[in-house]
Amino acid sequence: MNKQNAFLVIIICVFSTFSLTVNSQQSTSELKKNGKHSAGKLLVEQYCTSCHGINQITRSSGYNYAGWQSLTRTMLDLSAQPSIEQQVFTYLAANYPINTNRSPTLMSGPLKIEFTRWQTPTLGQRSRDPIEAQDGKIWWAGQRQNLIGQINPTTGAMKEYPLPPNAMPHTVTIGPDNHVWYTGNKNGSIGKVDPATGEVTEFKMPDKKAKDPHSAIFANNGILWFTAQHSNFIGRLDPKTGDIKLVTLPRANSKPYGIKIAADGTPWVACNGNNCLIKVNPDTMQLTEVLLPNSATKVRRLDIASDGMIWYVNSSQGRLGRYNPKNGDIKEWPSPSGKNSHPYAIAVIDNVVWYNESGMRPDALVRFEPNSETFQSWAIPSGDIYAGIVRHMRATRDDDLLIHQSSTNSIIKVSVAKDR
Repeated sequence: MNKQNAFLVIIICVFSTFSLTVNSQQSTSELKKNGKHSAGKLLVEQYCTSCHGINQITRSSGYNYAGWQSLTRTMLDLSAQPSIEQQVFTYLAANYPINTNRSPTLMSGPLKIEFTRWQTPTLGQRSRDPIEAQDGKIWWAGQRQNLIGQINPTTGAMKEYPLPPNAMPHTVTIGPDNHVWYTGNKNGSIGKVDPATGEVTEFKMPDKKAKDPHSAIFANNGILWFTAQHSNFIGRLDPKTGDIKLVTLPRANSKPYGIKIAADGTPWVACNGNNCLIKVNPDTMQLTEVLLPNSATKVRRLDIASDGMIWYVNSSQGRLGRYNPKNGDIKEWPSPSGKNSHPYAIAVIDNVVWYNESGMRPDALVRFEPNSETFQSWAIPSGDIYAGIVRHMRATRDDDLLIHQSSTNSIIKVSVAKDR
């Protein structure tokens, strides 16, 4: 990013600070009141709380001066104001140094993996949800800066596409027409982008209550299925006609989150507000609720193995779960880092389960082998620091893994050794 664009990002964040002052007062008070180099505290409140809660600092794993500088420069560039930059990083390094309060419990094992990381161009975008297109390009959603982006993994070249005002895309997926589709999480829309021209076509929700389209996936018949978390809807869009149909979940505040399609075309949805999985009849859109045993369970995402098993992350309880739709059997395993590990994203590749522990710092990437019921895990790096968090992961055509780090605006490919 050039200096002019970086400065514009700073201006946007500064003006946002004033609009968020009231909402931020409680969170900013969490900073150490009598900390060292207190002049920097006011600057941290000014520059940091407009884009995220202050708990992203107070609950972090901490960094030294260089680490805070490296992390912050992925969000905004203060290098043109060296005295401000020095005060900010001096305060952060002195009061929030490296700690092990949320260190993951890493499990050793035989598998070798390699992380390849790309830093997305526009600062502060909170890049997320990468997916591989048929031509090998990688697409992502830059939610906070209202864009979607493309990486050529061979050359490293990146291109970003602006979206209609206030779309704030939550995810991207690839359509049967090879256009890139996204969920307009803030303007109640589903959109598609023509990669060749950048032209955007929007489809507005038919019900104004469906304000926040969230996750989306195409079925093999070309129908797009999506969730609207806080609106409590599951939706279906026919790209040929633009027709959208919505159904409400059986219980209020179920918060439909992740969605996947089984081999028979049945959509399955995770509930982030109640202890349930939802089975959707693809023809009638009738919903069947599967209750999970612990009433405190909240499920961010799920995935489906080739044998039909539904794997899910029990995010609130720090567990990995499996539901057998044939006989209703449910089994769960404690995640290596315990109840506060908050498993989040999940992908099943060759019937092996991958997920992350987003409550840890750094995030741990976890692999679970169902046959032996064994775990192996790795700390997820982001350049020369460790930060979080991974909110979605998907397989590539070569059975590798695409993840991201929203806090550092990075997209990461996990290459898995194929000689296992």
